[in-house]
Order: sequence, then structure tokens, then C-alpha cells
Amino acid sequence: MKELITYIAKALVDNPDEVEVTEVEGDQSTVLELKVAKEDLGKVIGKQGRTARAMRTILNASSAKLKKRTVLEIVED
Repeated sequence: MKELITYIAKALVDNPDEVEVTEVEGDQSTVLELKVAKEDLGKVIGKQGRTARAMRTILNASSAKLKKRTVLEIVED
């Protein structure tokens, strides 16, 4: 899951070196925290959150296949 979000985020941003995904394991779910450069934040979120929603949809579909629950959080510095 972490590699999937990293790959998608790096393809979207202007500064792919600053993309950082942190995985926090919980009891019932996993939280992926996505950090990008400040100027790339809009690209990752997209108009009206469409890009972020699409990334979450892909993540939910792939984690459902593995019978896990994964949540994506986009974190600002």
C-alpha cells in the first residue's frame, strides 16, 4: 500500500524527492500519512479534493482485496 501511494504521489508532484509516506499500524486499520512539498499540496489534493478522493478510492479497493482497512491522510508541514 505504501509503495502504491508513493508511486502515485511522485507522478503527480513537481518535487518527487520530497514525497514521504509514513505507515502507522493500528489494531484494525493502517494509516498512511502522505507529506509533500508545500507548493505540491494542491496537486495532490486536486480541484475540490478529486485527486485525493481518487487516491483513497484506489487505496480502498486494493486494501479490500487484502481484507484490510487502510486510511490515507494528507499531512501539511
